Amino acid sequence: RSTIQCIVVLGPTATGKTRLGVELARRFGGEIVSADSRQVYRGMNIGTGKDLDEYHTGGTPVACHLIDVVDPAEDYNLFRFVTDARQAIATIEQRQHQPIIVGGTPLYINALLEEYSLEGGGQNPKLRQKLAALTDQDLLNRLQQQAPDIYARTDKSQRQRVIRALEIAISRSTDKNKQAGCLNLTPLLLAPYYHRREVHERIKQRLDQRLQSGLLDEVQALHNQGLSWERLEFFGLEYRYAAYHLQNKLPYAEFREQLFTRIRRFAKAQDVWFRKMEREGKNIYWLPAGNLEQAAKLVNAFLHN
Repeated sequence: RSTIQCIVVLGPTATGKTRLGVELARRFGGEIVSADSRQVYRGMNIGTGKDLDEYHTGGTPVACHLIDVVDPAEDYNLFRFVTDARQAIATIEQRQHQPIIVGGTPLYINALLEEYSLEGGGQNPKLRQKLAALTDQDLLNRLQQQAPDIYARTDKSQRQRVIRALEIAISRSTDKNKQAGCLNLTPLLLAPYYHRREVHERIKQRLDQRLQSGLLDEVQALHNQGLSWERLEFFGLEYRYAAYHLQNKLPYAEFREQLFTRIRRFAKAQDVWFRKMEREGKNIYWLPAGNLEQAAKLVNAFLHN
């Protein structure tokens, strides 16, 4: 099976991954595959930072995949992502274009690169019912026993996520066989790098920009279209805190401050994940301020072996 060379632009939130990915796509005849767990949803543009204009301004338009593929009322999970991403990469490769994966959802990126076998990845209502009867601690113990790798990367504070992780662990084949449809990916991992203080400043600026661009209006519109507050809260970060504010649970200043704190924590958690990937043997090239020329040199060397 021949390998597919793919470029992966990853890293914490607010570090300019989309811009770097799009510029590389323009230089190397690439198409973008988004690896973002929320950008798949239609109508969630400001809060997820789709930056759609990046793909169309400043030169040749760049094709992007896995953005706006499902309605927010629908469930989209790791199984669907890996299936869809593999299909997108294969299509890009057939067109003899360069696949460029861009995103900040480490679970999605890792699953794609590790070629996880995800048999039975759909939801299993009967199993969920059984798991729902267990205590939080029992769920965590069972997950740790069943699949230490999934346990290590699961948000333990969210019961629903623990249940979903356990569902995946139980349905996954124990030997992690490579399944049909797997791609033999050879990746080059690039990550824009900023000092943590600078990342915090970028997060603050971007949050204010999103608020000015109508983040609260976007969340209100989604609710008016029939999405429950509970469903909006499920999407986390911007959507959760905007929903709290719009329900008068948080005054504006407090909503903004709490959201800023949460996004900072999220960026730190992403960073921890990517460092863990490095410890597991993946080579990530950290580019100061997302330096395009440096990235282009690395890509050039990578594509010419």
